[in-house]
Amino acid sequence: MRNGKFPIPAFSAITMTTPLEKKSTIEDIRSRFDKDVARFSSLETGQATTIDAPLAMSLITEAAISCTKNIRHVLDIGCGAGNNTLRLRQSANYDFNVDLLDLSAPMLMKAAERVQQLNRGLVRTIQGDFRSVSLPNSTYDVLIAAAVLHHLRDDEDWRQAFQKIYNLLAPGGSVWITDLVSHEQPAVQAMMWDRYGDYLVSLGGAEYRDKVFGYIDREDSPRPVTYQLDLLRSVGFDAVDLLHKNSCFAAFGAVKH
Repeated sequence: MRNGKFPIPAFSAITMTTPLEKKSTIEDIRSRFDKDVARFSSLETGQATTIDAPLAMSLITEAAISCTKNIRHVLDIGCGAGNNTLRLRQSANYDFNVDLLDLSAPMLMKAAERVQQLNRGLVRTIQGDFRSVSLPNSTYDVLIAAAVLHHLRDDEDWRQAFQKIYNLLAPGGSVWITDLVSHEQPAVQAMMWDRYGDYLVSLGGAEYRDKVFGYIDREDSPRPVTYQLDLLRSVGFDAVDLLHKNSCFAAFGAVKH
């Protein structure tokens, strides 16, 4: 926290033209992901637009296991096709109960199918918006939020979501986040956005870059990782760590003592 308030992100003013109130609705976002289950069922294709996706997944998985003596109950927010929960189960090498939460029913069906093939713990699916679904406080040992929080909108939306994350965790529990992030300094934001554009061009050319930038502009409203680390502390976390950052993507987390 700086001067009693969180820093104002520069992202929307520099790289995005759609104001918050005109961003895609929850229904719009759900509809797009309903049609994309096959792609998100593979790390290689589902996370291609994310720089260092395999490394970030590995880091949050290892951190969750290192910081949690006994993982009994996991919440995967915006679980998609279940890649992160699967990696956590593979690395932990023991079963746990998991709540898979996503807007998309087809995604949830695929995630449950894949997770149940490996994990003998209770697997529960919850369709809905994390901000509004009813979940039990002080319950989860590990909470995963991969490529989902960038859909939050104004400052109060972010604060309430992070407070809910803190409340849901059991004492000693931890949250691990990988996501698209913006930057506080306009010059740094412009530089990093150019680097991200070059990465997308290397994957699929200028047309692919413009397609990805287009749906980011319509759907997303990311905040700087500095903003989010401050926010984690402000809602109650006192042990916060940045695991990795490259260009416009970061992996980080916090433990609830």
